[in-house]
Amino acid sequence: MDDISQIKTMLLDEYPLLPERLCLRLQDYRLAIRSNSAALLERMQSYFAHVVEHPCGQTQAEVIAIERDIVDAGLAFVDWKREPGKTGRKDAVYDLSGGRVVRKVRTGMLFLQSAQTLVAAGPCLEYDNQVINFINSQFLNWLQNDGYLLCHAAALSRHHHGLAIAGLSGGGKSTLMLNLLEDEATSYVTNDRLCVRKQLTTTQAVGIPKLPRINPGTIVNNERLFPLIDVVTREKLLQMDTRELWKLEQKYDVDISALYGPDRIQHETQLNRFLVLNWQHDSTEPLQLEQVDIAQRQDLLAAILKPSGPFYLDTSGSFNSDDAMPDASAYLAALEHVSVFEATGRVNFERLTALCTDKLMD
Repeated sequence: MDDISQIKTMLLDEYPLLPERLCLRLQDYRLAIRSNSAALLERMQSYFAHVVEHPCGQTQAEVIAIERDIVDAGLAFVDWKREPGKTGRKDAVYDLSGGRVVRKVRTGMLFLQSAQTLVAAGPCLEYDNQVINFINSQFLNWLQNDGYLLCHAAALSRHHHGLAIAGLSGGGKSTLMLNLLEDEATSYVTNDRLCVRKQLTTTQAVGIPKLPRINPGTIVNNERLFPLIDVVTREKLLQMDTRELWKLEQKYDVDISALYGPDRIQHETQLNRFLVLNWQHDSTEPLQLEQVDIAQRQDLLAAILKPSGPFYLDTSGSFNSDDAMPDASAYLAALEHVSVFEATGRVNFERLTALCTDKLMD
């Protein structure tokens, strides 16, 4: 079955679409969402509330999300190779002429992508985060095809001066970012995917409309986040060994507007500084924050680079491959006017929050 229209028909099956369209405005990119499920559209409306556009106008893309049972497509999927340091099977792909089907290994969700067709099919309500990621992938494609580079980083903006934060998974970038958001003059840009592009003597940064997804280790010591878990659960978590707590994977969405107040999201900013977290929970050395020459520190640059992933489709209509690696020299050029800092020594969020506020957020 190598025809896009055949696969689309199989995924939509006997699930007629509702007439409603939910439209998002992401910079100059406009995308519509359609579904057979009113509950799913309502959930997307709530999640993307700050970028919803009324009324719906002309859009560059339309994502169709079909709430249904898992589909056995009968396709010979090939596992997508994980990034260095990542383990386990996550994605599998099946390429066809002008299109690609991506299967999420853990959930069985299927995603059909081509230049004209975007379909998510399966238990979309149960796995709504994967639908959200698919939608955001289209915006990321548009940004990358417009000259932006994808970074694995969180970011904040204060008076239009941006700070990006990178680090290994579990390194604490979300925790630090949420601590810094306690300053009411600071806005949320993004939690995990940041696109950057050099413009003359500055670097512009754009985040995606995705809420921070955090683990319990971030929640238990931040009073503002306490509503995300109950008191009994929090007390049990606090009794865990610190290192084990930070390894615990159990995701919670942080509704920035609800917890930090309205008008605290700003997805675009000038990027002035980039912080890479290279600290350790078991270090015996005190926390240090030092400026570095990123061109001489390929280990730190590797924490910033982010491969585009299986949904990336370039302007020529070609899909990404799992061995395509980011061009380090392009990132160095894009970050030429950005000051890069490294945090080393023992993990100390209180101290680093104060240092960032005093030295990196002006």
